Amino acid sequence: MKTKTASILAIMNVLSWIAYIGISIKCGAIIFTYILSLFNQQVANDLYQGLNLYDLMNESFVHYSLFVGITAGLLALKAYIAHLVIKTLSKINLTSPFQMEVANLMEKISLMIVYLWLISLGATIYQESMDLPKMDWNGGEALFLSGLIFLFAQIFKKGVEIQAENDLTV
Repeated sequence: MKTKTASILAIMNVLSWIAYIGISIKCGAIIFTYILSLFNQQVANDLYQGLNLYDLMNESFVHYSLFVGITAGLLALKAYIAHLVIKTLSKINLTSPFQMEVANLMEKISLMIVYLWLISLGATIYQESMDLPKMDWNGGEALFLSGLIFLFAQIFKKGVEIQAENDLTV
């Protein structure tokens, strides 16, 4: 019989996969429709789920491309973070939970979220300075989340040390 923790980890793994697939599809759709818009400008009217960049494309192709690039880049980074979460969840062993590989993956996730926050911050400043269409890049809470995950990674590292000491004393 599975423990409650094992069940929660399995559910989290499934949810991570759903997030990873969903974000990847959204990123791929934006890139695909951007490429289509290069051949047919009308595609920019509804780039993805109502995102209308037709006027921006006609005004400045460079800003249009940069806007789409930032959006796709942020989505790709979010998909990579979801991929790292999937890897982390698959490495957790409940019989010996504290492993350096898990702690390192958690630190990497934390670092990627800081990058996400920095890019979101830059994108928001760029968006406001150029009077571009409003796009919420959701960077505000990322810094807090990154710090929290980094803290957990440090706790895991300490757990690895304690677990190694306990293994030596037996």
